[in-house]
Amino acid sequence: MAGQPKELIGNPADLTVGRTADDDVLSDVLRNVRLSGSLQFCFMPTGAWQTDATPSLASSAPAGSSVIPFHIVVEGSCWLKMDGREVLLATGDVVAFPFGTGHQLGAGTDGRLILPGRDLPPKPWREIPVLRYGEARQHVRLLCGYLQCNAISFRPLRDALPTLLHVRTRETQDAAWLRAAIAQIVSEVDNPRAGGLSMLERLTEITFIELLRYQMIAASAGPAGSGGWLAALADPALARCFALIHSDPNGAQSMKHLAAAAGLSRSTLSERFEAMLGTSPMRYVRDWRLCLASVALSTTRKGIAAIADEAGYGTEAAFNRAFARAYGAPPAAWRQRARQSV
Repeated sequence: MAGQPKELIGNPADLTVGRTADDDVLSDVLRNVRLSGSLQFCFMPTGAWQTDATPSLASSAPAGSSVIPFHIVVEGSCWLKMDGREVLLATGDVVAFPFGTGHQLGAGTDGRLILPGRDLPPKPWREIPVLRYGEARQHVRLLCGYLQCNAISFRPLRDALPTLLHVRTRETQDAAWLRAAIAQIVSEVDNPRAGGLSMLERLTEITFIELLRYQMIAASAGPAGSGGWLAALADPALARCFALIHSDPNGAQSMKHLAAAAGLSRSTLSERFEAMLGTSPMRYVRDWRLCLASVALSTTRKGIAAIADEAGYGTEAAFNRAFARAYGAPPAAWRQRARQSV
């Protein structure tokens, strides 16, 4: 499990009119990976209560998938306990757990234990389940769900994320879009209509992307010269290099091409990659191509030889070895496991 992120960044320089480098690269990363949302349930506990530390969606999420649980506090307040710390959540707060970290939610002290994940009705659901606990006047209303995001397998992004993403939409400037997305989610839950479950998935995706963007904005508080993927996006030269890699992942990339895009010598580009990312430019290209290969294996019927060729490997055997080192299983076995988890 990744730990806390390194210090984050300021705003990167523009590469194209109206878009910043981090927007371009983040958009390309998310566009090329599987990002599916599934709002699971609404629950409304009253009085003093607490959940256990097991992620409540573990039983309903696809086995072996990169699952990111999240909670939206629609009304009331509660506490969140995770990794020995406690955070007070209030109306309008959104939290997500990029690595599925176990956590507890609750209100008051020594409250009764509730297990909403076990109390859910059997699927399939035509409407979002609403679970109510107790009859006290003071209550909390939460919307809980998960995202399946293969992007977490891309090491530079994974290493840049904290174990907890938390945005207080009522206190955060420029959060109008996120507040609007949450309001629409609540409306879809309260007033079910045809196509509502599909709409909720799309709104969940938007909410998660907004959380990532706020993570980048929060980086502006970090000192200059800090490391990590998000910090590297703030470097105009590296941002140009990333834009080339992610806009044409299957292109004939070489140190010569990447250095020219960055406007740096090959040695300077290598030194800057190593200092900020702990890797080399060509290893970064390889990691991204392997990430895309994992997506192709899980979401398409392309032959492994064709996927190997797209990933830039001269032989299927070389691709098999590289993929197994990165993902812990050869492509065929990984594909079978991914399909079984759907």
